[in-house]
Amino acid sequence: MLLKITNGCVAFGTNIVLSGIDFEINKGEKIAVVGRNGCGKTTLLKLIVGEYDLTKLDNGEPSSIVKQANVNIGYLQQITFEDESITLEDEVKKAYKTIIEIENSMEKLLAEIESQPSGEALTKYSQLQERFELLDGYSYKKEYEIAIRQFGFTEEDKAKPLSGFSGGQRTKIAFIRLLLSKPDILLLDEPTNHLDINAIEWLEEYLKSYKNAVVIVSHDREFLDKVVNQVYEIERGRITKYSGNYSAFAIKKRDDWEKQQKEYIAQQKEIARLSGLVERFRYKASKAAMAQSKLKQIERMDIVDAPEKTDTRTFHANFEPEYQSVRQVLSVNELTIGYDKPLATISLDIRRGDKIGIIGGNGLGKSTFLKTIVGKLPALGGSCVYGDRVKIGYFDQQMARYENDKNVLDEFWDEFPELTHSEVRSALGAFLFSGEDVFKPVNALSGGEKVRLELCKIFQRRPNFLILDEPTNHMDIIGKETLEKILKKYTGTILFVSHDRYFIKQAATSVLVFEEDGVRLYPHGYEYYLEQAAKKAAVQKTQNTREARGKKSYTTPAKEKAKRAARIKKLEENLAQCDAIIARLKAELASPENMSDYIRLTELQKQLSEQEELHLAYLEEWDKLMDESMSIRLL
Repeated sequence: MLLKITNGCVAFGTNIVLSGIDFEINKGEKIAVVGRNGCGKTTLLKLIVGEYDLTKLDNGEPSSIVKQANVNIGYLQQITFEDESITLEDEVKKAYKTIIEIENSMEKLLAEIESQPSGEALTKYSQLQERFELLDGYSYKKEYEIAIRQFGFTEEDKAKPLSGFSGGQRTKIAFIRLLLSKPDILLLDEPTNHLDINAIEWLEEYLKSYKNAVVIVSHDREFLDKVVNQVYEIERGRITKYSGNYSAFAIKKRDDWEKQQKEYIAQQKEIARLSGLVERFRYKASKAAMAQSKLKQIERMDIVDAPEKTDTRTFHANFEPEYQSVRQVLSVNELTIGYDKPLATISLDIRRGDKIGIIGGNGLGKSTFLKTIVGKLPALGGSCVYGDRVKIGYFDQQMARYENDKNVLDEFWDEFPELTHSEVRSALGAFLFSGEDVFKPVNALSGGEKVRLELCKIFQRRPNFLILDEPTNHMDIIGKETLEKILKKYTGTILFVSHDRYFIKQAATSVLVFEEDGVRLYPHGYEYYLEQAAKKAAVQKTQNTREARGKKSYTTPAKEKAKRAARIKKLEENLAQCDAIIARLKAELASPENMSDYIRLTELQKQLSEQEELHLAYLEEWDKLMDESMSIRLL
């Protein structure tokens, strides 16, 4: 057990955010914390990291949070760097401070051994090398290189100072360092926001193989399905644990609710039946005993409560376009997009009723394409022509951050002055702005609330061509499911950017993919794109294998000789290291201080056996290569 919360409560003044929390983190667990926006998920993370304290209970019940001694918790909070002048690569390498210190010590010792060898230096080098291997020292450079690349940074970016990166890029750099530092408990709050699909898939694989514990707050259903094995749901201030991934949780929760509902209905029927008998016979002398027996039977029942209804409150919009466009909605011909330099060139015909999801790596031009076709950016070349009667509804991902001193009611009404007060309240109410909520300043709204307000305005205009840039970034899962349903029923045309694979599967009938080597349309949806991508990868792998074999067949005898000599030299170095380790282990086995320590002797003997097996393998390979060299000389 790394951390355990028992009967925890968090309150701010009289507002109780969480109560009765029983939460536990064990080594290696991958835990999801799910629930509606504002339910207390981030509060729980801040409680775990120590930013919040438990609230003392008035009823005197015990409440505690217990952490294992020296447990290391990693949590990405405010982005601050100690030194903004250092490079991206140097900042990321801070995650490997211990490994790099050992590596530097090994290099100094190796230089010392080469100039003036001694048994003490060899022993110390062997000890450092063992620890270096245990910490995966030989793979750390490859690990951070892959992470930097997967998060969208280039080779040139590695040498760039931290001060030269944007806010979003700085968040990614801090995130990379956090991941690679490998804390005992890794806390991740919406880790997939603003990551492209390639980065999300890399993060999935990284977390699946992560040896320590991970706690994730996320609304990305596909990501949770791939990574987690425990789910805690927060609902109405309380927390419930489920085993399995997100899909297993959703099924189990539904099944539990249905089971409790059936048991409740059955019990209520039985109580009604028994109560009827009691009322019917309680005043008849001959049946009084039987009536009393039925009454006691009711009293002895373990009453099944009616299951609480799941909090499914969400926005709703049964809207249709004000009028239909012509069949050809948009014709894009050799459209070159970009800022200082071209990012991509696109040719595409969009017809009425198409629902096209756009995916691809960050920085390849997805949002730039949308901004260009709606006229917010000039094209660098080519053409973009709309058909007749096209009415656009455009959602920009930056709208979730816009500032405005107006309240919600005035912000909406000023855009639709022809509506009555009742019509405005009704429209806002459909998007969960009811009661006093309509008087909230727009500046005070959360990202999710701002998204809802903007969608409310877009749908009120009843466009026939929706162009949406990351509309689900600030939505909880129920919000995403609602938008999926709306878009699936919508009879107009949709073009949208998203990194949420589940949302793309549900909402898109075609996929436009931005890649390094061009932009391609896959006409049969996301699953079809995955099939084609897998085939392409298989063909590329076969081609690479053939090229490698071809190159191998043209290897010259001189190259083979040099390669063999280099391997022989490396094997001789490995054999020398093995000899030093074996000598040290034998000396420790013979040491009087270890003679009575059975556990230590067993451990030493195991290490000695492993080193002797490794020595034998090196020796056999060395012997084989020496025989090959001798045979070639004789020829």
